[in-house]
Amino acid sequence: MRAKLLAVSIAGAIAAMGSANAATTINFWHSMEGALGDRVNGLVDEFNKSQSDYVINAVYKGTYGESMNAGIAAFRAGNAPDILQVFEVGTATMMYAKGAIQPVQEMSEKAGDPINPADFLGAVASYYSAPDGKLVSMPFNSSTPVFYYNKDAFKKAGLDPEKPPKTWKEVAEAGKKVRAAGLECGYTTSWPAWIQLETFGAWHNTPYASKDNGFGGLDARLEITNPLFLRHMTELAKMSKEGSFTYGGRGDAPNSLFTSGKCAMFTGSSGNRANIIKTGKFEFGTSSLPYYADVKGAPQNTIIGGASLWVFAKKSPETYKGVTKFFKFISSPEKAAQWHQGTGYVPVTKAGFELTEKSGFYAKNPGSDVAVKQLDATTTENSRGIRLGYLPQIREIEDGEMEKIFSGSVTPETGLANMVKRGNELLERFEKSVK
Repeated sequence: MRAKLLAVSIAGAIAAMGSANAATTINFWHSMEGALGDRVNGLVDEFNKSQSDYVINAVYKGTYGESMNAGIAAFRAGNAPDILQVFEVGTATMMYAKGAIQPVQEMSEKAGDPINPADFLGAVASYYSAPDGKLVSMPFNSSTPVFYYNKDAFKKAGLDPEKPPKTWKEVAEAGKKVRAAGLECGYTTSWPAWIQLETFGAWHNTPYASKDNGFGGLDARLEITNPLFLRHMTELAKMSKEGSFTYGGRGDAPNSLFTSGKCAMFTGSSGNRANIIKTGKFEFGTSSLPYYADVKGAPQNTIIGGASLWVFAKKSPETYKGVTKFFKFISSPEKAAQWHQGTGYVPVTKAGFELTEKSGFYAKNPGSDVAVKQLDATTTENSRGIRLGYLPQIREIEDGEMEKIFSGSVTPETGLANMVKRGNELLERFEKSVK
């Protein structure tokens, strides 16, 4: 009897081992670090514990640019991850990487568990969809630029902490007042090209590039020498000279100028909210982006930033079933709302927004709905977003020229002309490479 029980026990153990070994591992490369990295790991852990068929292996692979390059290199070497997080400016590059990508909606349909683009916010779904309206990548951490301000600094400068500036004229005036009150910096911005050129154009319903900002064809070219962009660069250069605007660098580098309390006002990603709450030692407010009040149609809508999740081609059907299941998990109303509330990224699904609203989160956290409101509009050909090849490289050119404009080493006219000339050379090269 004892021997029989032992045999049954061993057989059970072997069966359990076999079951555990049967779990399909899915490799997921991402670029989330710090508080956001903790949130990603939390989501992955929840999914892994919710079922036993699949195990998501999440790996941080560096900045967006680094992880995208690593993913492409891995695909060429034949060992690509299953899922790769790619920032929105890499969308055109990934879409035209023929043979490398498994479109998300097509994948989910084959897996028998369709992902419906109608479930997502319109501005989000349209950006990550092919011309036929089908999703090519999975919306995940979508953000949009918002205006943050230090309420403590406003009080010190005699400004109303409940009335943030709404126009660029008011930003300049507030910048002078906080500087006069002893603050080191009035206003700064992160991601200059994304916020001060791409989103600026959409917010004012003005084209950034031809062909519907690239959505209409590979022969799109930059159009940022128009009078409105010139006006804005001239205004920022003037504010820089006066001391009400401080250029803080590229990408997220300027974030610390705000969280440290040095700058009273800051334009940055809505996804910065979690970091500001965690590291800022002051009361802050969130408001909509400044605009020029005399521009007809402004403000229109902002455009999304952040990233989406891309699936590589040539994976097994079982892997695609697991990826689909994971995507359905993170886009469920509860998880979409949880991600939004904990990070500041917009709730990519309509149900996630509705659940957040019903929970009273927006009432308890004033300003946390600004990003959603800025995106909640019927987009135009000028405000849907930017879909251009080599956009990361174009941003590098634009950031470099803006540095020269803000330092006074080139005029706004010359800087913008250089951006267009060098940027269009890249667009021509990308068009030829795809064709």
